[in-house]
Amino acid sequence: MKSRLVLLACCLALLSSCGQGDKSTGKAPEFAVITVETTTANLTNSYPATIKGKQDVEIRPMVSGFITKLHVDEGSVVHKGQVLFSIDPVQYQAAVNSAKAAVETAKAAVNTQELTVSNKRTLNQKNIISDYDLQMAENQLAQTKAQLAQAEAQLINAQNNLSYTSVTSPSDGIVGTIPYRVGSLVSPSMATPLTTVADISEMFAYFSMTERQLLSLIREGGSTKDILAKMPQVQLQLIDGTMYADSGRVETISGVIDQTTGAVNMRALFPNKHNILRSGGTGNVVFPNPMENVIMIPQSATTEIQDKKFVFVAQPDNTLKNTEIQVFSLNDGKYFYVTDGLKAGDKIVIEGVQNLKDGQSITPITPEEKEAEYQKALKDQKEGNIQTAFN
Repeated sequence: MKSRLVLLACCLALLSSCGQGDKSTGKAPEFAVITVETTTANLTNSYPATIKGKQDVEIRPMVSGFITKLHVDEGSVVHKGQVLFSIDPVQYQAAVNSAKAAVETAKAAVNTQELTVSNKRTLNQKNIISDYDLQMAENQLAQTKAQLAQAEAQLINAQNNLSYTSVTSPSDGIVGTIPYRVGSLVSPSMATPLTTVADISEMFAYFSMTERQLLSLIREGGSTKDILAKMPQVQLQLIDGTMYADSGRVETISGVIDQTTGAVNMRALFPNKHNILRSGGTGNVVFPNPMENVIMIPQSATTEIQDKKFVFVAQPDNTLKNTEIQVFSLNDGKYFYVTDGLKAGDKIVIEGVQNLKDGQSITPITPEEKEAEYQKALKDQKEGNIQTAFN
C-alpha cells in the first residue's frame, strides 16, 4: 500500500496538471484523496560505526634471535597458548646449562661451608677457637647461601628466556599480517610486531551520538548507568547493507564530549560466533525507534513554506484547508511521519498539491479511481486519441 501511494502521487501528476474540471458544467476538478489512519511505525536510527576485535594483541618477541619456524599463517584461527613462532634456542639452551652448573657449584659450596661451621661450633664449645672465628665461618656460610640463591635466580631467568623462544598466543583469535619469515632476525626492541592476534569472539562497534541526542537520553534515563540499562538491543548493518544476524548491546558512553565534532563516543558489543565480523570493518549501529499512533503520509502530499510543512485537508463541503503538520525528524525519502496536525479520519489530497489553494473546491476521488483514469489515458494515448481522452 505504501509503494502504491507513492506511485500514484508521482504518476498522476499528469492528469492533475491537465485539470479534471468540466468548465461547461462547472464541475470542480478531480483530485485523489486518501483517508489517513494512525499506525505504529517501526522506525530506526542509524549511526556509522567502526568494528574492532574485543582485543587486538601485538605479538612481540621477548628475546632476540633468528626465526626458525612459523607455526601459523595469516588468517589462521589460534587458541590461547598455541605456538606461533619459534626462535633459535641454541644460545638460550646453553645459558640454561651454564646456569644449572652454577647452581650445582653453589650448592656444593654451601654444603662445604655448613660442614665447616659445624666443626667450628664444636671447637668453640671446647674453647679451642674464639667466638670471632665461629662468627666468621657462619658469615661465610650466609655468603655461600646468597650465592646459591643468585645462581638459582639466574637459572630461572635462563629458563624463562629459553621458553620465550616459543612465541605463543596470549588469547584466542585470528592471526593478522606476518611481516617476518623464517631466517628473519627479531628482537624485543623492533618497531613492527611479529603479528597481531585479534580476539574476535566478541566485537566492539564504536559509534558517536551528537550532544543533543545524548542530552535527550539523559533527560529520559537519568544517570549513565540507568541510560545503559534502559537502552534496547541494537542491530548492526554491515557494509553491504545486510543486517547482522545477532543483536548487540550498548556497553559504554564516554564521559567527555569531543569539542571538535560535538559528539560523544559510544561502544556496543556484538557476539561473533561464526567469525563473520572482522576487526577494522565498518557498518552502522541501528537503534529501534518505534512510534505509536503516528500518521504516515506520502511526502508528495505536502508543501513547504519557511521550513513548515502543510497538507490540504478536504472539508465536508469538498473545499480544501491548508493545514500545518508536525513530522518526525527521520526522513526516508518517501514518507513523512506526522506527529501533530492530522487526526485519524482526515482526508488529504495526495497529488498536484503545488497547484492548489486554501479554500479551493475539488471533486475528491479515490486513488484507485484516479489510477483507472490514468490507465485509460495511457490507452487512449497509444491509440492516438489523446485529445479525446482529456476533453
